[in-house]
Amino acid sequence: MDGFDNEGMTELILIRHGETDWNRELRFQGQVDVPLNATGHEQARRLAQRLVADKVAVDHLVCSDLVRTRQTAQPALTALLPQLPLETLTDARLREQHFGVVDGMRVDDIKAQHAAAWAQWLRFDADGGMPGGETARQFHARVMDALRSLAHQHAGKTIVVVTHGGVLDMVWRTARGLGLAGPRQSDIPNAGLNRVRLQGDAVEIVHWADTQHLVGLPAQPVYDQTRLATPAPPESVPSGSTA
Repeated sequence: MDGFDNEGMTELILIRHGETDWNRELRFQGQVDVPLNATGHEQARRLAQRLVADKVAVDHLVCSDLVRTRQTAQPALTALLPQLPLETLTDARLREQHFGVVDGMRVDDIKAQHAAAWAQWLRFDADGGMPGGETARQFHARVMDALRSLAHQHAGKTIVVVTHGGVLDMVWRTARGLGLAGPRQSDIPNAGLNRVRLQGDAVEIVHWADTQHLVGLPAQPVYDQTRLATPAPPESVPSGSTA
């Protein structure tokens, strides 16, 4: 990419974990340790097949320490190990945003039990967050520090990073030069492929939200913050989860 020195540039293949039951229950998964459901396991299996079919030259595999990312990463690790010397790492800094008192709660329950917090959340303010949780600014700093340290440590190599939807949102905003306020603007499908390049403070997107390997699987739940932020009748609230 323009402005990148290939010798010091690190390519990251960023993957959101596979589907969980909570994705379909409109819950704030956050940092609660929720396993994949049957669809999520199939997504992970197909993801591994795609990486092998594409002959991706992977040097390392890193994932969040939560079970849904580790389960998503395992088939890829198994498939690639015979071909490549992979070092598998977990990094807690790659966890989803911490949502404090509402971690694990359904949206309807949050509205009923934490009405003021929900109203604040819908403003999508950079310095706002759920009680006891992280603000978007704190979350962004954690995520980008983790990814930049990984890129520096593995400069010139290719790393698969299995993480969470919110983490990918922070990367998208950084690469596009967007602020941290406002609703999410990018598609972040479960088990999709997202390729970015990092060098120093520069972040560039190569490909985003590639789901060719998931064709034929059930339609994914969609967490649409734009629709949440806009007044709408109850039936138009999107299904899905925040992580």
